[in-house]
Amino acid sequence: MNYISTRGAGIGERHTFSDILLGGLAKDGGLYLPNEYPRVSADELARWRTLPYADLAFEILRKFSDDIPAEDLRELTRRTYTAQVYCNVRDEENAAQITPLKTLGVENGAPLSLLELSNGPTLAFKDMAMQLLGNLFEYTLAKHGETLNILGATSGDTGSAAEYAMRGKKGIRVFMLSPHGKMSAFQTAQMYSLQDPNIFNIAIEGVFDDCQDIVKAVSNDHAFKAQQKIGTVNSINWARVVAQVVYYFKGYFAATKSNDERVSFTVPSGNFGNVCAGHIARMMGLPIEKLVVATNENDVLDEFFRTGIYRVRTSAQTYHTSSPSMDISKASNFERFVFDLLGRDPKRVLQLFRDVEEKGGFDLQASGDFARVREFGFVSGRSSHDDRVDTIRDVFQRYDTMIDTHTADGLKVAREHLEAGIPMIVLETAQPIKFGETIREALEREPERPAAFSGLEDLPQRFELLANDARRVKEFVAGRTA
Repeated sequence: MNYISTRGAGIGERHTFSDILLGGLAKDGGLYLPNEYPRVSADELARWRTLPYADLAFEILRKFSDDIPAEDLRELTRRTYTAQVYCNVRDEENAAQITPLKTLGVENGAPLSLLELSNGPTLAFKDMAMQLLGNLFEYTLAKHGETLNILGATSGDTGSAAEYAMRGKKGIRVFMLSPHGKMSAFQTAQMYSLQDPNIFNIAIEGVFDDCQDIVKAVSNDHAFKAQQKIGTVNSINWARVVAQVVYYFKGYFAATKSNDERVSFTVPSGNFGNVCAGHIARMMGLPIEKLVVATNENDVLDEFFRTGIYRVRTSAQTYHTSSPSMDISKASNFERFVFDLLGRDPKRVLQLFRDVEEKGGFDLQASGDFARVREFGFVSGRSSHDDRVDTIRDVFQRYDTMIDTHTADGLKVAREHLEAGIPMIVLETAQPIKFGETIREALEREPERPAAFSGLEDLPQRFELLANDARRVKEFVAGRTA
């Protein structure tokens, strides 16, 4: 398999999975995608239905990483997806499933379920890809005798997932940017309490989009990136996206009895990485009816899927909400979908994302391209704080199930797009303990806390506060990688 940039650089060059694994942006600022999506046959879909998660991951990932020996890849997926790693389950009987499907009930004739993705070490869906990424990075670096300095940005969950996946890994340092004072107390403690010498937390005076812009600015400084051996774990990293494709297949198999059935997925979304994986699964041939994009008050994606207008927000226009991992107003993974939407025309993609930087967005309604969105199965909706509180309360009362704020956004929007006879699977984002303040507001009780996280917020915290300045971040990284 060969990988290409959404903006066209390197046409005719060969880029393998391993070539792009340790990097992020392509050299032209675009994002990597396979030159064509592998298709899954009916026989494969039937054979995969009964596979355990680790072996399903192997089958899917090897379609995208044919440069890694099969026996090595199988060992990596089996080491990653174990009940010992994904042990923070609410139901011990389902521990071996890794991503259990929790059926809530039938609403408006549609079976409604949650796909539990937060049983990993940081209680967030990001662990599903990040744990694999940590093992892939260590494997690849050891093979070539290299080191890597990971520079990432987080609005809450990516940072802790990356740090827990990379802590203690040979040849790897992690520099994680987060918006100062914008994460929940639990999320902050998860990251800042880590004392591992290869982990560096940097609190930026700004919002998440500022952190993400710094990461992109550093990635676009090719000389610095090469000198400091900078890599990324944000959702622009292709390996993270393709690892997330796996649980769409797993969720489909759990919700159906036959491969003739179709399902819909609702995905709480800010950076578009999680739902982009669903788009890829659909392009591979998974029978997906709808992909429902759920946003919070930062509704740039909902606006696009309703109107065809992609209009990024400034830092001042970005709301600080009770579902903070979605407080994103510039969806960095969205470019991959736009590339497919426009028939994989890199020149047009390049111009559109120049318009994003220079004009603040673009309009596909006027050009007629927006009409194709429905061909890809996308619809969307928006949720507010009051919606989150009401949904958390309703789901707890009706189904005796406690959900976090982001999953509540997903459920609220999912209910707006139910179709009789089509199972609706909402991708769970995190466990409720990560957003205790809103849980207490909704339910007047403390959220459920896994025993391993008792007293987390009381641990000593270590971080560096820096101005919103890419130069300062470069100085910090360079001073600690010699």
